[in-house]
Amino acid sequence: MLVCKNISKTFYPGTANERRALCNVNLTMRRGEFVVVIGGNGSGKSTLLNVVSGSILSDEGRLYIDKKDVTFTAEHKRAPYIGRVFQDPMLGTASSMTIEENLALANRRGKRRGLGSGVTKAERALFKEMLLPLELGLEDRLTARVGLLSGGQRQALTLLMASMRDPKVLLLDEHTAALDPKTAAKVQEISLQLVREHHLTTMMVTHNMGDALRFGDRLIMMQEGRIVFEAAGSDKKKLTVPDLVEKFVSVGSEVIA
Repeated sequence: MLVCKNISKTFYPGTANERRALCNVNLTMRRGEFVVVIGGNGSGKSTLLNVVSGSILSDEGRLYIDKKDVTFTAEHKRAPYIGRVFQDPMLGTASSMTIEENLALANRRGKRRGLGSGVTKAERALFKEMLLPLELGLEDRLTARVGLLSGGQRQALTLLMASMRDPKVLLLDEHTAALDPKTAAKVQEISLQLVREHHLTTMMVTHNMGDALRFGDRLIMMQEGRIVFEAAGSDKKKLTVPDLVEKFVSVGSEVIA
């Protein structure tokens, strides 16, 4: 579903601020696979997600989504294929619009739009049905402005919006980092529920080592723009948080050396 071939990205090339963010990254994800990405600050995690989403373009390499070459495809043209949830709960929704209006926008992503009703009766019934499993009471607040919701409620709504059109790839960019532990756990639970229900090909970036081990089929660690460690299946299940911390330390020492 997703293939990255020798992806490289350098910011501010030829200047004193030149920084190599990605260096010949190769990554293949099967349809429905859930990959967790970890790494220190500046390791290239978010840059990789930005390249996949199209918010920045790579300098070298090729990128394929469902066998289609999207290397130089603009972000807005990739939108029908990509669902994304950001770290900041405020980024995924329009705060001045209502819950149902936000959902209607997400529901029509990639479709032709006319001058019909903003939210149809059929859509309203659908949205109630979709919100009910979240157990946040949002199904009874469809006309409430999203700006009045808590961070956790907005992030849960963003997850629903990102997944409702069954995107080819779902990107979760530290999407629970700004939430308190209880709310973060609820949002992670909703994330897993939606990923399983829609069989979504998912890439999740996190700094939480517990979440990195608890979620996903495969784990990759990045350092200085490269994938330096990978574990899947039984190998991933055997890992512990101390194992990952030790790996961080050893990888950092190797880079310094």
